[in-house]
Amino acid sequence: MEFANRLNNLQTSIYSQLAEMKRELSSSGKDLIDLSIGSPDLSPPHYVKQVISQLSLDDHAYDYTLTRGIAEFREACATWYKKRFNVDLDPETEVLPVMGSQDGLSHIFWAFINKGDAALIPDPGYPIYSDGLALVEGEKIPLPLVAKNNYLPNLSAISAANASRAKLMILNYPNNPTAAVASSEVFEEVVNFAGKHNIVVCHDAAYTELAFDGYKPMSFLQTAGAKEVGVEFHSLSKTFNMAGVRLGFVVGNAKVLKALETIKSNIDYGTFRPILQAGIAALQGPGEIIISNQNTYKRRRDIWIEGCNRAGWQITKPKGSMFVWAPVPTKQDSLSFVRDLATDAGVILVPGIAFGEYGEGYVRVGLVKDEVVISEAVHRVKGFLTNKD
Repeated sequence: MEFANRLNNLQTSIYSQLAEMKRELSSSGKDLIDLSIGSPDLSPPHYVKQVISQLSLDDHAYDYTLTRGIAEFREACATWYKKRFNVDLDPETEVLPVMGSQDGLSHIFWAFINKGDAALIPDPGYPIYSDGLALVEGEKIPLPLVAKNNYLPNLSAISAANASRAKLMILNYPNNPTAAVASSEVFEEVVNFAGKHNIVVCHDAAYTELAFDGYKPMSFLQTAGAKEVGVEFHSLSKTFNMAGVRLGFVVGNAKVLKALETIKSNIDYGTFRPILQAGIAALQGPGEIIISNQNTYKRRRDIWIEGCNRAGWQITKPKGSMFVWAPVPTKQDSLSFVRDLATDAGVILVPGIAFGEYGEGYVRVGLVKDEVVISEAVHRVKGFLTNKD
């Protein structure tokens, strides 16, 4: 068999190594606490599950919904955005359902990037940004996110040549993996930069509803002029614990959404109708699940960080997301530290290098286990660090 060259450009090596490490440790009988996967361990509200359960028995639920889904879902998305962010959206032209935000984020490149075209990609960043670009044989211009700049993009550091070449810019706040947050000033700078250089902005807003300590993330589309230069991807995965359901939506610039719709209409036939109806129920629900999630992840965050700080691993508390971004506490590279921690203590994290060159020196912690398990993980980390001294 002769495989396509594009497979060689996908970031699979480190994740393959992690998967193999977990298999080996598990088969040897090692008790593992896996904090590496960013998948919620919580469940959706009961009324959301009821919608899927009941409507799946309807004989008329099994027809194609097509790429644009059903009008009621688009209207629910627009209404939710108005209530949450005070952003006005036309459900007919400025809202598009996707099978999870990753579906939209991966396919947006197909609508804009030809072979050799460039895009500005956060580094460190969620892997689909780089992998989606690689699948269309585009060129990555790294957008370094570093601690001294609070993990925000330094647009003034982008050369004139790269600014003129870039067709897309990906952003993500609250951020995965760094858990950084962005202000209105940051988004204003992005809108001005994108307008000046004719760049389409794609903001991944999957974590806007996971925020703590009184912080309330904003939408990129709240910025004046944002809808003229870009779109925003939202997900029901983290907001309503519907990760396996695979449902999200993209909102913003109508021309961008039409291009994405054209790509997706040649790939799939839309989301299962009961899932769209469940999405409507979630978006129109009372919202207690969002508050409950925030409280749950805040408690987990505090247990992890306060425990690690007492153990000598100094970590800053994030204001958003379901992750903790922590400097490697030993004199090791991130992958070596993750391997040793897993082998000795049975705690699995993700090395920062998995998210890009600028992720080296850090690890990502997923707050995806209950408080008892998080406490046990902290206990194991403390023992591991004590033995390292």
